[in-house]
Amino acid sequence: MTIRVVIADDQSLIRLGLSVLASGEEDIEIVGEADNGREALDQVRRLRPDVLLLDIRMPIMDGLEVLRHMADDPNYSETRVIVMTTFDIDEYVFAALDGGAAGFLTKDTDPGGILHAIRVVANGDALLSPGVTRRVISRFTRGAAPAGAPHPDLERLTAREREIVGWVATGRSNDEIAEKLVVSPATVRTHVGRAMAKLGARDRAQLVVIAYRSGIPIPD
Repeated sequence: MTIRVVIADDQSLIRLGLSVLASGEEDIEIVGEADNGREALDQVRRLRPDVLLLDIRMPIMDGLEVLRHMADDPNYSETRVIVMTTFDIDEYVFAALDGGAAGFLTKDTDPGGILHAIRVVANGDALLSPGVTRRVISRFTRGAAPAGAPHPDLERLTAREREIVGWVATGRSNDEIAEKLVVSPATVRTHVGRAMAKLGARDRAQLVVIAYRSGIPIPD
């Protein structure tokens, strides 16, 4: 299956570089480009790509505002977002994840890392830059919601689902979690899907936010 991608960045050189990078991949196709946030929304609404590579800082409408519009409109629900920025700034990381991004990368990520990120996010997993640590996410999610304020539907989770959510918050993939728990990846995927449905989470990245805000134990 070909992964259809839209690139939203106000720098033409960045868009060109990403297009050239993807052109050599049989499973990735760049179907649209945008140089501002409003055009990015138009492209996503019209083209319905699998993945949107979204710059944080853009004219007319920045990346975080684009995320807010996408989160509020079901017409964008099929598109997964990877936020890209020149700056590895903690506040951006949390705001992007809380806004519904499935991945966060800095623009100095090597080409192989970018292609890997597109594939991982298109497959339904969450991804963060290697430099974005769990400690950073924890600090900002806990700062955004007082300790002792768990998600209102947390009690709907089974013990196993709660455990899986904790593993998701480590940033591990289904395969990696399955290996740790000695179960099949399909079993992990089932538990993740049920937890997302019960908690009303848009994707795995939002499960990370919920896990930290709700005080779910996070494995090392």
